[in-house]
Amino acid sequence: MAPEPNPGVDGPLFKRALLGSLSWLSANHEEVNRLNVFPVPDGDTGTNMLLTLQSAVEDIRESDAAEVSKIAKLASHGSLMGARGNSGVILSQIFRGFARAVEGKSSLTPAELATAFEEAANAAYRAVNKPTEGTILTVAREAGRAAAAAAATPGATIPRVIAAAADGARAAVLKTPSQLQILRDAGVVDAGGFGLQVILEGMLKTVEEAESSNGALVTSRSAAPVASQVAVALPEEGWGYCTEFLIEGSDLDLDVIKNQIEALGNSVLVVGEPELVKVHVHTDDPTRVIALAGRYGKLLKLNVGDMSTQHRRILEDEGQAARAPRPNGVGIVAVVAGRGLVDIFRGLGVDAIVEGGQTMNPSTQDMLTAIESVPYEEVILLPNNKNVILAAKQVLGLTKKKVHVIETHSVPQGVAAVVAFRADRQGAENLAVMKAEAERVHTIEVTHAVRDTRSNGLKVKKGDVIGLINDRLEANGSGYAEVVNKALGKLAGTFELITVYRGKDASDDEMAQLESAIRSQYPSLEVEVQQGGQQHYPFILSVE
Repeated sequence: MAPEPNPGVDGPLFKRALLGSLSWLSANHEEVNRLNVFPVPDGDTGTNMLLTLQSAVEDIRESDAAEVSKIAKLASHGSLMGARGNSGVILSQIFRGFARAVEGKSSLTPAELATAFEEAANAAYRAVNKPTEGTILTVAREAGRAAAAAAATPGATIPRVIAAAADGARAAVLKTPSQLQILRDAGVVDAGGFGLQVILEGMLKTVEEAESSNGALVTSRSAAPVASQVAVALPEEGWGYCTEFLIEGSDLDLDVIKNQIEALGNSVLVVGEPELVKVHVHTDDPTRVIALAGRYGKLLKLNVGDMSTQHRRILEDEGQAARAPRPNGVGIVAVVAGRGLVDIFRGLGVDAIVEGGQTMNPSTQDMLTAIESVPYEEVILLPNNKNVILAAKQVLGLTKKKVHVIETHSVPQGVAAVVAFRADRQGAENLAVMKAEAERVHTIEVTHAVRDTRSNGLKVKKGDVIGLINDRLEANGSGYAEVVNKALGKLAGTFELITVYRGKDASDDEMAQLESAIRSQYPSLEVEVQQGGQQHYPFILSVE
């Protein structure tokens, strides 16, 4: 006699469904990353969503709660604290809306599940000041509507409702290029929407398999969660990221794996058998280690610990203890990546640094921890990156401190804001002046295109030197000096000072050529050079 199917979604089934979603997103997150429109190295959508979902799962992993409401509440909290990037924050709001919709419920009927999907989408829309159609928001809404339609049909079941949600998401994703010009130009669908589609598909696979086997979880595809793209300058030799994982495969050559990983870090340990290898390494670029290991087999039990941040927090605490308190009682926290930039912000009086920015969007928890460490009850937070702003705003509801987020989109804007801060001015006056100074600065970011794309009328090939002005792709070419002068030529107005923040990989010759080209083209401008040490962006320019 066939087992009787589970009629509703209780706590254990919802927990298994989320584990299945994580497994499926882990296996497909690089597909999501490849859909990113901008050709710049950044905190990719798929990685940010994966880490956010992983944080949600970490909060439910040890729970044996029978009620779906309790599992949903834990997942909501975990996703919020681990939210990274705009896509991760929106995903956390989807979890939040779902949890509120199922509050007090032990299990969900098909109709209640559909309502929860709809409320999840509504919560995500409410969290965004100016919702844009053709994004993950649209996909969430259409998934909820499709689920509601399925729940209203005779004989509706939980798998059918989830299947309808996944199908609705897929159909909405395919329509996104018709809703957003930037997607049409790049020839892709929306990355965040596709990520949500993958999450729903993973949930569907798990629920169908659980029902067919009377609750036993079977996954046909799985992959270990992947760490964020982290590659930052070490504060001193010997620190970095403690990276550990298992490689599951066949005929694994321990010596070959060890030799390759030793080239990427120190304190290397590679032990095990041809079918299962344990790896431990201290590295400043865990992404490269993970990518290398992933070629040998499936990664399990991945853990990346930031020793650099832990060490810096000790130093910060020591520094704060010695620093005289400010008369206005206001602290400053900034999100920064790069040894030189960290030193610059520290020298300007910033109380705590959150390591992150491009390629490494910090989580809400990271920023909350930094704010709580500052010995002031009023704190100004500078995200210094457009993909960090939304996560930064989530901190406001998580602390008793009075937190102000100044929406700085770049390092130059952050520097301008900090310089404008005065310890003898009260919070409101400081905020107004800092915001005005940040907006006065133009930022030019120079990097290499990581993918072919078309944006803002420019056709860009992978490897091209590109220049972004205030987050907008405006110039491309074959050399740094060429692209910088093109970008400067597009700025309207009168300027007096250019500050060049030199990246970690920019050579002395490249720096000299760029400085000479700027002085030759713009002899009346004062040019300053600072050692930024940032990864991925050879040069960042502040124009004011």
